[in-house]
Amino acid sequence: MISVNPAATPKIILIGEEKTPVVIIDDFSLSTDDIITYATTEADFNDDLNSYYPGIRAKLPREYAKTVIDAVFQGIYQCYHIPRQLRLKPQSLFLSLITREESALSTLQRMPHFDTPKPFYFAIMHYLNPNEHGPTGFFRHKPTQWERISEQRCQPYFDAVQKHNELNGAPKQGYCNQSNHHFDLYEQIEYRPNRLVIYPGNLLHSSIVNSAKDIDSSPDTGRLTANIFIDFQ
Repeated sequence: MISVNPAATPKIILIGEEKTPVVIIDDFSLSTDDIITYATTEADFNDDLNSYYPGIRAKLPREYAKTVIDAVFQGIYQCYHIPRQLRLKPQSLFLSLITREESALSTLQRMPHFDTPKPFYFAIMHYLNPNEHGPTGFFRHKPTQWERISEQRCQPYFDAVQKHNELNGAPKQGYCNQSNHHFDLYEQIEYRPNRLVIYPGNLLHSSIVNSAKDIDSSPDTGRLTANIFIDFQ
């Protein structure tokens, strides 16, 4: 399904005022042909009813996910100083495509989000299609100046968001693709085919959606990503 490129070299960047490490590995696999072929010929894509993801998802083959996790988990332990007594637990494994038109987005889908406040929960994202697509953006919440939403920050963050929206109105209709009166876009990770990105799930982030190219239900032409979510418990 996938073979890791032995020459691929991780790059760690520190983003934002909180200097959060994000891992980028270009040319991660020797080839993405098999996983793309699986996505186009076998994967069963459906609306994700268990999250606010604005698109469709399909189960990611476990063989692919295991190969990816085996290649990176030791580096995640080291980069993020995860206590060695904690053990990696895969949470969700998806192939993802953005399909929701901007006019159909809910309020929460029009703002940056975080996956969970858990301290050792990570997203592993593999950009797959050899096309031009929008990057992944990381945001700072202006009223609190927070970039990561920990368990301690969670309720104060939600309270601050509600207060801001009550005073200033709901976010404008459309994807959050740039800085606005509520959030600062401070970092973008460019979409490059066969690029793997690893980041903490409590970072505020959003896909920077190009509505002309990214809203597409076809695995051949859409913004196809493989998404692996893991937690150390």
